[in-house]
Amino acid sequence: MVWRPSPEYVERANVTRFMRANGIGSHDELVARSTADVEWFWDAVVRDLGIDFSTPYERVLDTSRGVEWATWFVGGELNLAHNCLDRWADRTPHALALVWEGEDGEVRRVSYEQLRLETDRLAHALRAIGVGPGDAVGIFLPMAPETVAATLACAKVGAVYVPIFSGFGAEAVATRLADARARVLLTADGFLHRGSVVQMKESADRAADLAGCVEHLLVWLRLDRPKLEWNLGRDLRWDDFVGEQPGHFETESFPAEHPLFIGYTSGTSGRPKGAVHVHGGFLVKISEEVAYQADLHQGEVLHWVTDLGWIMGPWELVGAGALGATVLLTEGSPTHPGADRLWATIERHGVTTLGVSPTLIRSLIPHARAGCGGGRFSVSRAGRPDKGGGWTHEKTPGNRAFDGDDHPAPVRRQRRGDTLEELGLLRLPLADRRGHRDSDVPGV
Repeated sequence: MVWRPSPEYVERANVTRFMRANGIGSHDELVARSTADVEWFWDAVVRDLGIDFSTPYERVLDTSRGVEWATWFVGGELNLAHNCLDRWADRTPHALALVWEGEDGEVRRVSYEQLRLETDRLAHALRAIGVGPGDAVGIFLPMAPETVAATLACAKVGAVYVPIFSGFGAEAVATRLADARARVLLTADGFLHRGSVVQMKESADRAADLAGCVEHLLVWLRLDRPKLEWNLGRDLRWDDFVGEQPGHFETESFPAEHPLFIGYTSGTSGRPKGAVHVHGGFLVKISEEVAYQADLHQGEVLHWVTDLGWIMGPWELVGAGALGATVLLTEGSPTHPGADRLWATIERHGVTTLGVSPTLIRSLIPHARAGCGGGRFSVSRAGRPDKGGGWTHEKTPGNRAFDGDDHPAPVRRQRRGDTLEELGLLRLPLADRRGHRDSDVPGV
């Protein structure tokens, strides 16, 4: 046993609240009931986390067409943006929705009220250029407040966003845009990485030409680079076009199975494959993971070292937003300008839950240091053997992972093979993966 939660930790845990509310006395009983009665479990999750359906669902799960065509929250209508943004902007308007730190040291703190204003203006901007329900919108942006607003604005208007890794070249971007038939591409002039400028606008221009379906580029001038080429019939400046839009957008409700985004595989083993994620299932499943497995609470800060183009990007944005917590986004490399940037960032912004990949852990091993505040650590896996998780237990930071009371801190491993796989810390609701049917878990 590497880490055992203290009685105080157990008492405060989200899953403890869930168990008590449902009359469950032990972990074993919870595992047994959640796997024996899947519909009860997910209905209980919705109620426990207060997920709002504007139209209540009539049934949790319908497998009448076969498990491969399972549908969730039948008859229900909702909008992910309402649950991850609007309700918190109403209830806790001044709470921090996100914190962003640029590689140059710039910091922006955005409240839920401020994020809704930016999101609503962007939703109006998308409508103004003809984007409606079911239309695909590419998001080729670094992790920033504008990126969060982009995902939520698409959800508000019912568009299907396509998250694209910010480091891709034009051909990789174009492949995803063409496959999804994206009409609009949201991008930036560039961003900073290891002290250098990554030129995004040029890649976006070329990708739009190659894809042949993009009608508009909406460009955020992150660096305000001079002498950019502009296609006057296609390109729009973010600050100008979005800034002139109304500050309130009436969020629409859609059926629970309405598409939210298309997550593509990396393409390293062939043509990229897209998985369609939906408003109802993705919201409920990711909320469940972040609440009960990452144990995030309001007032806490989640940071996963990732990009929107990898699945953990949407995961952290939806998970933190659904719980009314704060997500930390960073630009550039976690080991630049110094090898200790990640640990310094954790301390500076009070990160309570950190997610890292095995690759990043390996790069950090030579630079471990003491003095990092307490928190929870999650290690994602990408289907390859790795010793990073063990090192995280033993060496992070100051020779071991620890919590704020100087006890060993929880380190959770997240296993997944391909991004098409069910997006969970565990494949079953709260149990072992063996014997699982894909219909047991919503969201994909």
